[in-house]
Amino acid sequence: MSSVKQSGSFTLGNREIWRLGYGAMQLAGPGVFGPPKDPEMAVKVLQAALDAGVNHIDTSDFYGPHVTNQLIKKALHPYPQELTIVTKVSARRDEQGNWLPALSAPELTQAVEDNLRNLGLDVLDVVNLRSMISVHGPAEGSLEEPLETLIKLKDRGLIRHIGLSNVTAKQVEDGMKMTDIACVQNFYNVANRHDDALIDSLATKNIAYVPFFPLGGFSPLQSQEINDIAANLDATPMQVALAWLLQRSPNILLIPGTSSLGHLTENLAAAALTLPSEALDVLNNLPQAPKH
Repeated sequence: MSSVKQSGSFTLGNREIWRLGYGAMQLAGPGVFGPPKDPEMAVKVLQAALDAGVNHIDTSDFYGPHVTNQLIKKALHPYPQELTIVTKVSARRDEQGNWLPALSAPELTQAVEDNLRNLGLDVLDVVNLRSMISVHGPAEGSLEEPLETLIKLKDRGLIRHIGLSNVTAKQVEDGMKMTDIACVQNFYNVANRHDDALIDSLATKNIAYVPFFPLGGFSPLQSQEINDIAANLDATPMQVALAWLLQRSPNILLIPGTSSLGHLTENLAAAALTLPSEALDVLNNLPQAPKH
């Protein structure tokens, strides 16, 4: 399996992280709800990711809920010292699997405690506060109260670093006035580049940017240009999309997810794919999707 180390590293909190990590969301059942069809394969995928050099796993206790964290613990605990596990809070699931805001101090405290218990940890490396002002994308509004709760939990020693997710540039700026922000996790890919200025600003501050949905998410990108570049490079469209992100900015950390060993191998191979300047020119000028 390809080593991710060819992609280089970047700082996340106080750790040097290989830029190609792993997102655990797809290890849960359909709709990120309930158990996976093949729990043993999920364990094998997690173990294979670490064997290939991955040292950054992104998860949340509301995936399942509890499912992905329990699988991570089963597969990898006791964790190697170099592994950084990043989780996120601010949502909960009802019995039908709906995503509901959970931003009160008691709910956030319980979420951190649930993550600790299900992962088998005494302290969480990074906790991202996901804005739930809008579930469809960043929307302006104050995150001061929930962020204050996470700062108190950090002061208690339950969290090492705090990040933000699904946020606007102003919310990042306001958050940085309250505490150190280790990373920002937003929707971004080659055809959804509304965070370009934010990424560049964070890079000057040595803050990681972690894009989710690198190939469009629930509405996959339809791009003949990406397909053509992939064919010319003997690569997959997903590998091209991941390689573009790696070349876009050195502070971008990737967390592609999969429940398949084959797809894991394909994703990790993107670390070794260098896009030529002609391909970058085409990708940099792709039509952009409308902002949500």
